[in-house]
Amino acid sequence: MRTSGIVVRACTALFLTVLIFTAASVRAVEPIHALLLTGGCCHDYGEQQKILTEGISARANVVWTILYEGGSSKGGVIRDHVMSVYTNADWTKGYDIVVHNECFGDVTNSELVNHIAKGHFDGVPAVVIHCTIHTYRKAKTDEWRKCLGVSSYNHEGARKFKVINLNPDHPVMKGFPATWDDPSKDELYRIVKQWPNCVPLAKGIGATNSQYTCVWVNTYGKARVFGTTLGHDDITMGSDTYLDLVTRGLLWACNKLDDDGKPAEGYGKPAAK
Repeated sequence: MRTSGIVVRACTALFLTVLIFTAASVRAVEPIHALLLTGGCCHDYGEQQKILTEGISARANVVWTILYEGGSSKGGVIRDHVMSVYTNADWTKGYDIVVHNECFGDVTNSELVNHIAKGHFDGVPAVVIHCTIHTYRKAKTDEWRKCLGVSSYNHEGARKFKVINLNPDHPVMKGFPATWDDPSKDELYRIVKQWPNCVPLAKGIGATNSQYTCVWVNTYGKARVFGTTLGHDDITMGSDTYLDLVTRGLLWACNKLDDDGKPAEGYGKPAAK
């Protein structure tokens, strides 16, 4: 009987050790290090940088470096500004993902654009939001468009419209409603091409019943890319449905989202302090 008691105590001690080790491992998970690139034409990027970083970090284990250049809101912007980080040969080094929320449509330097795209092609994932899809639209190279997963050069006028969930079984779309009424005036981008690795996840219903993909995922080289053309207005971007969607998209791009749309262990909502 004494031997049995020793065995039981040993098993209990081992079980507790495993639990403690597991809990410590979860706490010790390194957060996702994200770079937010933002600024440029036509949007209140000063406010949007706060909405995105604070909203995503409230939902997932993400820490941020923010680079905000090229204009403060809707006026006095440089449409051909080149973000300073892009002058680095290995500009994505040190980051687990890059979130692009920028608007520089007049950049035409194809060599530069290819260099930017290569940073993702070599393996660093991306989230691409709204006017990022029109950034570099005047460049002759298609590499950025291949990275995005779509080609678009203009959009419909700002208005409220419905968003239809096309792929409810995809992890990114778990929890997204079957139909979502964009809560503010948004811009439905006219998608003229979807590149071969693009997987549409949602479409917007625009004027005269026009329909365009507005949420998707893509693979580009070694990188996963999540994209959405939604997010023109701060009200849309600040809504729970939008932030939940972009957070799942970011986690999916980092391969930290399970098949049920839940964050991998240690990467979910931070514990309350």
